[in-house]
Amino acid sequence: MRPELTRDLDVHNFRDFYWLKEELQSFCRENGISASGSKTELTERIAIFLDTGKIEKPTRKRSFFSTETKLEELNLDTVIAENHRCSQVVRGFFQSVIPKFHFSTHIQNYFKANAGKTYRDVVEAWYEEEERKKDPSYKKQIGPQFEYNQFIRDYFADPQNKNKKQEDAIKAWNAIKVLPGSNKYKG
Repeated sequence: MRPELTRDLDVHNFRDFYWLKEELQSFCRENGISASGSKTELTERIAIFLDTGKIEKPTRKRSFFSTETKLEELNLDTVIAENHRCSQVVRGFFQSVIPKFHFSTHIQNYFKANAGKTYRDVVEAWYEEEERKKDPSYKKQIGPQFEYNQFIRDYFADPQNKNKKQEDAIKAWNAIKVLPGSNKYKG
């Protein structure tokens, strides 16, 4: 059975269970820890707190683009900088070049992994991904923080669940998420 998330919880027990982001944020607020950031960032802050009693401040990533960057300043030769920010201005630029553009996980990861390349390379990567999506076996990448989504996908990919329903998958998820250890579908 999953323990209660309190400041007395052992860090190993904490890491061994699944927590909703809302639970992590609530714990942070109750203990004077910043509740901002991703689920992964919150988990790390709480683990440090449980292990050492120290309250870590969120790390601010410096962005290449200030809030004053204007759409007119961007072009296909704009270089992707370290800690590139996918802002509304950047979205606006790409929508002017690619009418159906949106920040997919693939494109966000492309920005992170390709500092030094140009926006022209991003456009090419976008169209390559669109071509891959036409393949019937294509599966959209699921970020590691979306454990539920990955579990549900893997559940239905298992041939023994061929005629099962969404309710069956949710029931299986609810059973595994309260147990210690991995929340990956095991079949």
